[in-house]
Amino acid sequence: MTDNQSTSTDPPVTADLPESAFHVTGTDHISIIGSNIEDTITFYRDVLGMPLVLKQPNLDAPNITHLFFDTGDGRMLTFFVKEGRESNTGRLRTPIGGVHHIAFRYEPERLEEIRAGLEEHGHHYNEFDRGIFHSLYTTDHNGLVIELATDKFEIPDDRRGEVLALAQQKRLQAGASFAKAEHLEAALEELALPVERKSLPDVQSGAGGLD
Repeated sequence: MTDNQSTSTDPPVTADLPESAFHVTGTDHISIIGSNIEDTITFYRDVLGMPLVLKQPNLDAPNITHLFFDTGDGRMLTFFVKEGRESNTGRLRTPIGGVHHIAFRYEPERLEEIRAGLEEHGHHYNEFDRGIFHSLYTTDHNGLVIELATDKFEIPDDRRGEVLALAQQKRLQAGASFAKAEHLEAALEELALPVERKSLPDVQSGAGGLD
């Protein structure tokens, strides 16, 4: 069975709250086992531009330092780091349960600035059309894949799940293998939301490029 087919046994794809034990209200922070303080700050503060807002001992292991970076919307990315740990420059091999990649948003008018900044700091990147996103992929100092993504249309944060769930329905109705810009646009129109397409360059799709 392909992704654009559905059966009565498929899990529902919907923005409606599920009947669960409870509902979380958002992402607070994500914590990663890092290498050392210097390399971590160099990449996440000096390349990606995230302020370092808290630095303290790991409360469960005081010999480890806990770094908190503000990702731009008040949600945190944190690292457990230790002096003497060497950074891993090779691509990470991700086991089941591991992190495949982390994606951060960017403003499309800063695309040239982002490309130049990555090149200036020696970080190679790939740029792809991801259907409803425009994405650049690079790696941090430990080989973790970092995606820098922007939606092709403006989507209100408080309606994001609703818009994507409806775009999924449009994708299935069209028999498409993945969600595309036209499905996102149709979802915005049906929900009576402003349709504001961002100015982004044409690039290859890169489908299957990050297995």
